[in-house]
Amino acid sequence: MRSDVNSRVLLGFLDYLKIEKGLAPLTVAAYATDIGQFAGFLEKHKRTLLNAQRNHVCEFIQQLFGNSVDGRSVGRKLSALRHLYRYLLLDRMVGHDPTLNLDSPKQWKVLPKALARDEMEAMLSSSHPASNRKEAEAVAARDRAMLEVFYAAALRVSEIVGVKLEDLKLDLGYLLVRGKGDKERIVPLGKGAQDALTIYIKGPRTILAKGKNSPLLFVGRSGNRLTRQRVWQMVRAASVGLGRNASPHMLRHSCATHMVENGADLRTVQTILGHADISTTQVYTHVALDRLKTVYQQHHPRAKARG
Repeated sequence: MRSDVNSRVLLGFLDYLKIEKGLAPLTVAAYATDIGQFAGFLEKHKRTLLNAQRNHVCEFIQQLFGNSVDGRSVGRKLSALRHLYRYLLLDRMVGHDPTLNLDSPKQWKVLPKALARDEMEAMLSSSHPASNRKEAEAVAARDRAMLEVFYAAALRVSEIVGVKLEDLKLDLGYLLVRGKGDKERIVPLGKGAQDALTIYIKGPRTILAKGKNSPLLFVGRSGNRLTRQRVWQMVRAASVGLGRNASPHMLRHSCATHMVENGADLRTVQTILGHADISTTQVYTHVALDRLKTVYQQHHPRAKARG
């Protein structure tokens, strides 16, 4: 049993810390917690502390960052694992140290959070009017169009609240976006976004504008400019049914992640996101690598160990 192996290894290491190193009980308890967490992670991957590989340590650390664990805590956990594997090497219980030459947590790039594709589909279909009043229906149509544009074009909040009606080229299927540093880029709009925008512009936008001649594409009640806070609230409310606390940035990352999953090259994703440097976009390569590994495991005749 993997749990039995992990328990024996952990108990032996803790005895070593208490007896030979003379560490205080609280310090030993902290080591036990950190290493126990890693052992639990390994058990889900059908591994033990004795046969963990470097990629398991990397995935564990990345998971911690993904769960919003701060860098100092991640650094402490990595330090605990380094001490464990030095002990196991000295005792000749392992033949290699999977923590060797790993970067400090300060140098790690936190992978952006993204919704799964089915979660994104559910979110896009969740925008219903709060009542049957025309204004409530108009708000729901606007919110649906904004969610579609967020996901289709990977916009930032500042970009979506500032986009103008004249920037929308609906018949051509693209949007002109002014990003950071007033740099302009053209982003394509898929059919879902085009359909939602068509519905919104035909009637709901006029209802919300109430006769005010606003140059903005997305307007609040009485034609006022939407605030960033209002957009965040809208996205969060739309994700409640998923059991998630989504943000506009998460929709942006979902667009990029799903494109890379489906084989899009990084240069194209960089252009859509408006990244000045492709090194910023390269954080999404983990998605392509995960997909590559999955496909390999499924289709290569010698990918799986033979019993």
